[in-house]
Amino acid sequence: MAVKADVIVVGGGVIGLTTAVTLAERGLRVRVWSRDPAGATTSAVAGALWWPYRIEPAERVGAWSLETLAVYEELAAAGPEETGVRLVAGVHSGERFAALGPWAAELKGAVEVAEGLRVVLPLLDMPVHLAWLERRLVTAGGAVERRDVAGFGEAAEQAPVVVNCTGLGARELVPDTGVRAVRGQLVVVENPGIAEWFTEADSASAATTYFFPQPAGLVLGGTAEADDERREPDPGTAREIVARCAQVRPEIASARVLGHRVGLRPVREGGVRIGVEELPGGGLLVHNYGHGGAGVTVAWGCARAAAALVG
Repeated sequence: MAVKADVIVVGGGVIGLTTAVTLAERGLRVRVWSRDPAGATTSAVAGALWWPYRIEPAERVGAWSLETLAVYEELAAAGPEETGVRLVAGVHSGERFAALGPWAAELKGAVEVAEGLRVVLPLLDMPVHLAWLERRLVTAGGAVERRDVAGFGEAAEQAPVVVNCTGLGARELVPDTGVRAVRGQLVVVENPGIAEWFTEADSASAATTYFFPQPAGLVLGGTAEADDERREPDPGTAREIVARCAQVRPEIASARVLGHRVGLRPVREGGVRIGVEELPGGGLLVHNYGHGGAGVTVAWGCARAAAALVG
């Protein structure tokens, strides 16, 4: 039998791993149970620009986001090659301070320009960052195990506290019928020399336009298709994504396509759920799920909020 733990975190994406690191570095014996390797989770295909976009509840998201921003600034200074976090300049087209929450006043060096809001933000290379989180967890005495979980009671048999970071899986495991998939499709092309990111989003539309310069190529996006759970890339959608991005930077039109990505964002009605309840067998269940496409943006803030409930 495996060694008993103080806490078992169910879910090995960015939320699960960040929460596990936070708990392990507080001296708790932590194990992560994840069905998939970190590189096969939804987190791994994220474009991964820090920005609190399409995430609720508004009254808490600002603080979570700023806590996370401070950590990423430290990680960028520590070395992008190791942590996967870089600080990169770019423009949020059409954005204005007046339309944002109070958190926006804390953005260093952000300025309104003709095109929108120009700012330097963390941009994460997710495969590198997830691998770094796993290493940091192991260094703190934690472990990651690959296993399917049919119910939280399984974990409660081996630890007094279970933390639910299952994302879309919470729909069945909790169960929470307010959790829904929002499909995101991306295209990765050979970078034709673009050094800055760009976004142009309409919250009322399923189509967005953005590009992020990552080490492995220029990531183009995107879509936000509610209740669409197709995991295979759609060729027509891919062509539309390239065309939209090429309207901003024409050189993208002729860039060689390197690959396609699809991720299902775990959006929850009512927003992120961070809370605690007792399991039927007597264990404690802490919830930390429902981050949609902004898990990267609030990861450390939410991890600390969930860790506070573990006690």
